[in-house]
Amino acid sequence: MTEPSVPAASPREPEGRFGTFDGVFTPTLLTILGVILFLREGWVVGQVGLLGAFSVILLASAITIATALSLASVATNVRLGPGGPYAIIRRSLGLELGGSVGIPLYLSQACAVAMYVFGFREGWRWIFPEHPALVVDLITFGVILLIAFASATLALRLQFVVMALIVGSLVSALAGAAVRPLEGEIEWWRRASDPLGGTLYWTVFAVFFPAVTGVTAGANMSGELRRPSQAIPLGTLSAVGLATLVYLGVAVWLAIAAPPEELRENYTVLIDRAAWGPLVLAGLLGATFSSALSSLVGAPRILAALADHEVVPFHRRLRGRKGAEPRAALGFTALVVVACLMLRDLNAIAPLITMFFLITYAMINVVVLLEQRLAVVSFRPRFRLPLAVPLFGAVGAVFVMFVVNATFSLVSIALVGLVFGVLSRRHIPPRGGDVRSGLFLTLAEWAARRTRRLPGGQARAWKANLLLPVTNVEVSREQGDLVVDLTVPHGSVSLLGVGGASERASLHERLEAFAGELEAEGAATSVSVLEAGSTPEAIGRAIVHAMQTLESAVMHPNVLFVHSDGSLDPAFAAPLAHARELGLGAVVAVPEPGASTPPRRVRVYVRPQPGLWSVVAVSRHINLHLKVLLAYLLTRRWKGASLELVCAIEDPSWEKAARAYLEELVELTRLPRATTRTVHVGPFEEALDLQAPDDLALIGLSEEVPDAQLVARLRARARGTCLFVRDSGLEDALA
Repeated sequence: MTEPSVPAASPREPEGRFGTFDGVFTPTLLTILGVILFLREGWVVGQVGLLGAFSVILLASAITIATALSLASVATNVRLGPGGPYAIIRRSLGLELGGSVGIPLYLSQACAVAMYVFGFREGWRWIFPEHPALVVDLITFGVILLIAFASATLALRLQFVVMALIVGSLVSALAGAAVRPLEGEIEWWRRASDPLGGTLYWTVFAVFFPAVTGVTAGANMSGELRRPSQAIPLGTLSAVGLATLVYLGVAVWLAIAAPPEELRENYTVLIDRAAWGPLVLAGLLGATFSSALSSLVGAPRILAALADHEVVPFHRRLRGRKGAEPRAALGFTALVVVACLMLRDLNAIAPLITMFFLITYAMINVVVLLEQRLAVVSFRPRFRLPLAVPLFGAVGAVFVMFVVNATFSLVSIALVGLVFGVLSRRHIPPRGGDVRSGLFLTLAEWAARRTRRLPGGQARAWKANLLLPVTNVEVSREQGDLVVDLTVPHGSVSLLGVGGASERASLHERLEAFAGELEAEGAATSVSVLEAGSTPEAIGRAIVHAMQTLESAVMHPNVLFVHSDGSLDPAFAAPLAHARELGLGAVVAVPEPGASTPPRRVRVYVRPQPGLWSVVAVSRHINLHLKVLLAYLLTRRWKGASLELVCAIEDPSWEKAARAYLEELVELTRLPRATTRTVHVGPFEEALDLQAPDDLALIGLSEEVPDAQLVARLRARARGTCLFVRDSGLEDALA
């Protein structure tokens, strides 16, 4: 006997290599303490004064801290896996939205490498002004690429050296007070106009804010952290907190060390006023080099995660790894960076890069806000936040986008929307779950509860949600086209299979196949199967029990749809008798064999109202509403079909009133003005002689238990396909 085959084991996820300090704290801190600290913070203090600088730093840091707190909350709820922010958004809001944010975020990280290289070059050429700029850029990037290509471990270890340089540069700057006289008179607050127009304060804020856009540097390594649920919150929050204190402390020192005029005009005041300027310059070079290295290590990991989920083109090639290193993604990222370096000046697109970072921060906050506000049970973080925190982070990020550059904000949002549309059309198969179903279900339940409290709310929101009992799948399949036309695009179909215990499995399988056919045509379909006896009475009782159970469901069917070949199945007698009391309209479909699809005309037979020809006065007392609603749905779906209202009267003196009644009916129900109004003088059954084989007739079903012989006789007289319809009392064609 051969042993059963065993599925091949999936590749083992690489064990985490990095901890809190080396994997999260160090890259996050070094990315924040960058060019702005060394070359622009003095300008900030000089432009708005010390208190103004404090407010700029604290407001920018508050938005970043809110995002860091949201990031920490998510990290304590699930293991993120590779991709950092992309993984957060994908897990919560789906692959399409995750990819639409992740792709621009990846490009921003890659372009940021080039910007940091340019910053390094400016510092280098301050020492060696004769060195060609392009050569410095390419050599610097070549060194960074070699380190990143060797391993992320080496890259992160080198950051300890950079951290030591930054600490030394700050000590040298503070020690400058001991060797140089302090010349600054503190200017606490300064108000001035922006030369370009507008308020100077927000211009200064826009210049400073990129300094704090490093909050996700550590989270980008999420797939290679030993304990990401602890490392990301602790490392990110401590790095952001320490960086904020450094910026505040340096602002105080700058305000004391130099006069406001020098701060506004001399970008290198921190170097000039230090005890030993070369050490501060080394800190600047180290900060820009480290930021470039951190971005080059993080960006390929985002790209590799996108490739793993088939979000980007050539995803099979970009998945290539050597151990834990995404070598293929790193190679592609190197090409992107070189292309950016060849542009020679990224100032034109630098605001767009900042926008993509801010969109990412906003989405991280939105994830926490939605999941926590909607009380999704899968969101059980060990680090829970007040709702005000993610709300402030999300609103603050969007606010900063438009403060920095309103035009680029709109462009970035449009690009994210474009990528989302492309990914949605690709129908990428999901890998792993997200919480969209939980979010949408919670919203649906909330909306359903609200709707029940509103008078008339269900009537105004009515759509065809069919309950289709099935005892013979092949017979029910004959009505598949009609079912689709009634429910697409906004209705639904609930297939209820009823059969004996021995045939339950096969019935379920055939129903699933039928449901697949309906789904392929766009009809939202669900399947359930009940065990019942073989007699019509037992089958009918089972269907009634199902209807009673579904009555209390949040989203329940509102039309019982049964099939008849001319002789009504006795199993449907009890369900039809109980439909109205359970809140379901009823439709008995009797098809015309060989009739064209779609029919060329839809006829609605309207009951005459002698003595009270007023649609409004009699609308709640006649079997009218469901017929009108179904006729409207079908003619809207069947573009070439016409609609006709037919009223049969026995007394010729009623003709004028009947025509006015039909005119009022078309007007109040908002049926197409091209609807034909026909008044037939004579018995109702004679009016059916007008019916052609290619027409569809909607006829009132007045009795709780339809007379099978009457149904058969009317169907034979009408010749075309017939739908015998009865209201539930909840529909309202006038709504």
